[in-house]
Amino acid sequence: MARFNPFHGLVRTTRRLSRRLWPVGARIVFSDRYALGHSAVPHDPLRAEHILTFLVAEGLIDGDAVLRPRMASVRRLRQVHTDAYLDSLRDPDALTRVAGIRFTEAELDRFLEVQRRMVGGTDLAVREALLHQQTLLHLGGGLHHAHADRGQGFCILNDVAVAIVGRRREGFRGNVLVVDLDLHHGDGTEAIFAADPTVHTFSIHNRAWQDIEAVASTNVALGSGVDDDTYLRALRHHLPRLLESHRPQLVIYLAGVDPAADDRIGDWRITPQGMLARDLFVQRQVARARGRPPLVVCLAGGYGTRAWQYSARFFSTVLNHGVALEPPSTDAITLERYRQLSKVLDPDELTGIPSSTDWQLTAEDIYGALGGGQPRTRFLDFYSKHGLELVLERSGLLDRLRARGFHDLVLDVDLEDESGETVRLFSEQHGRELLAELRANRDRRLIPGMELLQVEWLLLQNPRAHFAPGEAPLPGQEYPGLGMLRDVVALLVVVCERLHLDGISFVPSHYHLASTSHKVLRFLDPHHEVTYDALQEALAGLSVAEASHAVEAGRIRDTRTGEIFHWTPMAMVLPVSPALQERLYGEEAEKELERARAEAPVFELVGGASPTAPRR
Repeated sequence: MARFNPFHGLVRTTRRLSRRLWPVGARIVFSDRYALGHSAVPHDPLRAEHILTFLVAEGLIDGDAVLRPRMASVRRLRQVHTDAYLDSLRDPDALTRVAGIRFTEAELDRFLEVQRRMVGGTDLAVREALLHQQTLLHLGGGLHHAHADRGQGFCILNDVAVAIVGRRREGFRGNVLVVDLDLHHGDGTEAIFAADPTVHTFSIHNRAWQDIEAVASTNVALGSGVDDDTYLRALRHHLPRLLESHRPQLVIYLAGVDPAADDRIGDWRITPQGMLARDLFVQRQVARARGRPPLVVCLAGGYGTRAWQYSARFFSTVLNHGVALEPPSTDAITLERYRQLSKVLDPDELTGIPSSTDWQLTAEDIYGALGGGQPRTRFLDFYSKHGLELVLERSGLLDRLRARGFHDLVLDVDLEDESGETVRLFSEQHGRELLAELRANRDRRLIPGMELLQVEWLLLQNPRAHFAPGEAPLPGQEYPGLGMLRDVVALLVVVCERLHLDGISFVPSHYHLASTSHKVLRFLDPHHEVTYDALQEALAGLSVAEASHAVEAGRIRDTRTGEIFHWTPMAMVLPVSPALQERLYGEEAEKELERARAEAPVFELVGGASPTAPRR
C-alpha cells in the first residue's frame, strides 16, 4: 500500500493552476457506459475509468475538459455499414459469431450499445478536433477490424470510418492519415477506404489479416517477438515520410497497447519505455507536420489489468506539457476511484439520518430512552440499506453485473447474525442466485488501541459460469469468481476512511485466500509473515490452485523438524491509518521482521513436483 505523501496535494494544486494559466489544448472524450467485461476476454472493463481517475487525481484535467458522447445513430452507421449487415446484428447468434464469444442475450445488447457509444465517441472527438484544431484523447474506440459488411475480432462497428465519412458529409475535404499501431492489422479501416486516395491507412502489426488492394495504405508486418528497436525503427522510417507526402489535415491515431510485453494476448516484447517513446514520437511528429493537423487518439487494443497504465502515462505527458507522470498500481487507482466517488456521496444518504439539528428521533434513540434493547438498523453503525444500495449503484458495480446478464438485483442486510453483520447480493431474475456475501464487524480486540474493520467472510461468485477445461475449483470454491475483488477491497478501504477505522483485518481459511490477499495485506505477527514467505519459496513455480491443493493435501514438510505443515488461521491486516501503516511497515516493524527471519522455517514440497488439482 502506498505511503502517504504530504506534498502530493500541493503538487496537484500547482498543476491545476498551471493548467489554467498555460492550457495545453487537449480534451478528453469519455463515457462511464464504456465499462463492459466478459470472462472469456482478458479485457479490463474499467480501463477508461482508470485512466480518467489518474488524470483527475494528478490535477491534469477537470470536468470542463471531459466530453460525454451519445450513441451513434443508425443513420450515421448506415453511412459506412451495409443495411444487410446492420440488420443481421438483431440476431444474437450472428452477433455472437462476429464477436467470437458466446454471449447471453442481455450481454449482446450491452455489447452492441457499448460499441455504438464508442462510435459516437470517436465521431465527437473528430468533430471537436477539426472545429477547434486541437488534440482529442478518446478513452475508447479503435474498432479497426469491422468492415462495411461484417465484423470480427471483437469489433462490430468501425468508429474511425463512421467519423471520417460523417465529416465528409459535413463538407470536410482534407486528407486524413490513420496511424494504426495496435498489434493487429487495421484491416477493416483499410478495406473501407481502399478506393479513397484521401484517406491513407498506416498500420504496423505482427501479421496481415488479409491482403487488401488499397490506393492509399502502408502496411508493415513485423512478425512475432518484436522488441523496442525494431518497432521504433519501423515507425521512425515510415511516419515522417507519410506526413510529408500525404499532408493530412486530420490524423487519427489508434494507440493500441497490446504490443506491450505484458499484454495478455500479444506476442511482442515492447517495454513501457518503448511504448511511451512510440506514442510521443507520433504526437510530436504530427505537431511538427505541415499545417499542424489536429490529432485524435483512440485507445484501441490492450488486454490485462495493467493495459490502462500505458495510455495513462502517454496522456499525462500530453496534458502535463511534455512531462510524463508514472501511474500507480491498478489496486491503487481502483482505491482512488472509490475515494473520488466517496467525496460526492452525501453522508445523510448513506446513513438515512439527516445531519441537521432538528428533533427527529431514530429507532436507537427511542429504544435507548425506554431502556430496552435497541434493534440495529445500520451496517457498521453507519450505513442504511439504502445507503449501501446507493454506494453499489453509484460505483457502477451493479451496472457491471447487469451487463453480464444479472437483473432484478436485491440487497439483503442481516444485522443480527451471530457471526457478524452480513450483506448479501442476489439476482432474482431466475430464482434466487447468490452473487456476493460480506460478513464484517468493527473490532477493537485484535490490536489494542485501534479499531479495525474485521472481515469474517467474503464471497464473490458467478453461479452461471463454469470452470474452463482443465481449470479446477479452489478449496471451498463452488463457482468461478466475478472478477470484482479489487473493487470490493477498495470500497472497504474507503469505508475505513469514512468511519475513521485504522484498517481491515482478515483471517484466511485457506492458503489461496492468503496468497490472493497478500498483495495488499500483511500478516500481523512477523513470525506468520516469514512462515508465509517460506511457504512461497517451497511452492515457487506452481499456480495458485496447484499450490493451494498441495497445502490442503499435506504436501509441505518442515525440513528441520520433518513435520507436515498444516494451514492454520493467521490474522492479516491492511493498514489504512498512518498509525497502523507505521506499526506494520515502520522501522521497528522491519526490525521485528528481521528477527523473525532468523527463526523462519524451511519448507519443501513432497510427493511429486507438480500437484494436480482435483477435477470436477
